[in-house]
Parts: sequence; structure tokens; C-alpha cells
Amino acid sequence: MSQQNANGVSEIRTLINEWEEGIRKGNIETITKNYADDILAYDAVIQLQFDGKKSYTDHWVTCLSYAPHGMIYESQEPVIHADDKVAFSYCLTRCGCYDAEGKAQSSWTRVTRGYLKRNGQWQVIHEHFSFVIDMENGNALFELQP
Repeated sequence: MSQQNANGVSEIRTLINEWEEGIRKGNIETITKNYADDILAYDAVIQLQFDGKKSYTDHWVTCLSYAPHGMIYESQEPVIHADDKVAFSYCLTRCGCYDAEGKAQSSWTRVTRGYLKRNGQWQVIHEHFSFVIDMENGNALFELQP
């Protein structure tokens, strides 16, 4: 990657903020609007990978259906690197939902995203969510805190 581009970093930060707000509002169009048609995503749930925007959009629709009382999505200080054509971001994120009584059910996950600038617009070409696994028993360690 060539020298850091302050405009690219700012543009990516704006995309992240809009995307997170879309998740909290359950707005599928906002969540997926910057996904490239050829995105390859590794989410932490349901299946190993999602190949293409339609597949990943369908997955997000399913995820939102698990949160009828609202999603929780809060990133902790995303780190962004960008030049004029390529960017990536990573952060820890509190992700979950509210139950019928309004109680938060969430845990921390790791999120990494890769971007390409195509036709003047940033597109997410890769997204990866993961949890820490206890190798002795195979259980996800949902209680970990930053």
C-alpha cells in the first residue's frame, strides 16, 4: 500500500459509521449498499463463507430476523489504513440484540474489512467476523471483554 491517504481514511470512516447505523436500525439497504457484487465474507455464524453480494445480503436478512427487538452494534475505535485505491479496517465490536424485555444480549467479536475504490466509490470486497475459541473444549468465549 502506498502512502496513507487522509481523504480515503475519512471516506472509509464515514462508510463504517453509516453501515453500523444501518445495522442498529435493521436497514438491509444501508447495511449492504457498499458491498461489492463479488464480496467474499466470512461471518462467525451459519456457514463457512458467503460468496457474492446476494448470498451475503440473504445472510444479513436472516441475521436481522434473529433480532426482532433491535440489534446492538458498537465498534471500538476502528483502525483504518487507506491509499487512493485500497483500504482495510479492523476493530473489536460489541454485537448482539435486545430480547423482548429490552435486555441486551451481546458479546465482543473481531471485525476486519477490505475495500477497493472502483469507479470512484469504495466497495467492501471482504468482511470477516470472528470469535475467540477455547481450544480445549471448542466453545466460543463470548464473555471476553476488551
